Amino acid sequence: MKLIIQIPCYNEEATLPTTLRDLPKQIPGVDAIEVLVIDDGSTDRTAEVAQSCGVHHIVRLTFNQGLATAFAAGLEKCLELGADIIVNTDADNQYRGEDIRKLVQPILEKKADIVIGSRDIMNIGHFSPLKKLLQRVGSSFVRTISNTKIPDVTSGFRAYDRDAAMRLNVFSDFTYTLETLIQAGIGGLSIAHVQVQTNEKLRESRLFSSMSEYVSRSLLTVILIYTMYNPLRVFTMLALIFSVPGVVLVLRFFYFYISLPHVQTGHIQSLIIAAVLLVIGFQILLFGLLSDITAKNRKLMEDVLIRIKKQDLDARGQRHGT
Repeated sequence: MKLIIQIPCYNEEATLPTTLRDLPKQIPGVDAIEVLVIDDGSTDRTAEVAQSCGVHHIVRLTFNQGLATAFAAGLEKCLELGADIIVNTDADNQYRGEDIRKLVQPILEKKADIVIGSRDIMNIGHFSPLKKLLQRVGSSFVRTISNTKIPDVTSGFRAYDRDAAMRLNVFSDFTYTLETLIQAGIGGLSIAHVQVQTNEKLRESRLFSSMSEYVSRSLLTVILIYTMYNPLRVFTMLALIFSVPGVVLVLRFFYFYISLPHVQTGHIQSLIIAAVLLVIGFQILLFGLLSDITAKNRKLMEDVLIRIKKQDLDARGQRHGT
C-alpha cells in the first residue's frame, strides 16, 4: 500500500520546511510514504527548498496556473507513480500532519473512497465572524446540491483512493474543493469526513484578495459544475420561472374574457406578454433536454477516459517497475 502526500506550492520557501517536518514517516497499514511537491511557477526557491528537505518527487509548472491546476497536476503524477492513496495538504502548514493517519484510515478499512478533514471552523481564532458565517451557509448549500454530509466543504485536507482520484476531473481554474466534492457526491462515490486540527496561521491566504471575490467565484464554480451534472433540473427550474407567470397571465386573460364578455379590450397586452414568457420557457426547456443528452454523452466519455487512464497508468507502471 503506497501513500503519496501531495503539496501544491506557490512561493512557499518560508513555510514548506515546517509543513514537511510535520508529515508522518510511518502509518499502520501503509507500506511506503512518499511526498510530492507541485511547484506552481514559484518565483522564489520553493523547488530548491523542497529538494533540500528530501522530498521524493517535484513537479514544476512553468508559470503560475492556480491552485486547481496544481492540484490536478499532482493527482496525475501521483497516479503515474503508482499511489494507492493520495493525500492533499496545504503548504502553509494549516493542517496538522499527524492527522493524516486519521484521514487515510477509512480508506484503509475500505469504508470510503474519499475522506475530507473537517476543521472546527467556529473555533478557529483567525477566522473572522463573517468568514465563519459564510463557511456555515456555503457548506450547507453545497451539502444540499452534492447530496453529501460533509461539515467543511472547503477543506483542502483530503485523502483519495486510487479509483476515486482517476474519476475526478478539474475544470475550474480557481479552486478544486467545491468542484470535486460535487462531482464525487453526484457520481456516487463514498465520501467520509474526520475531525482534524489546524495550526496557527503562518501567512495570509493567496487564493483570493477579498471575501467578495472568493464568494462570487466559488458561487460561480458551484453553479457551473452543478449545471454540468444536472442540466435538466437547472433548466427546468429556469423554464418554470418564465412559464408560471405566463400561465397565470393566460388564466387572467380568460377570466376577464369569460366573466366580463362586454369588455373586449384592455387585456390583450397580458396575452401578448404571456405568449412571450411561455415561448421563452419552452425554449429554455428544450435547451435543458439537449444539455441532458450532452451530459449523458459526457458520462459515457468519462467512463471511456477512466479505462484509458488505467491502461496508460498500468503501462507506465510496468515501464517504471512499479
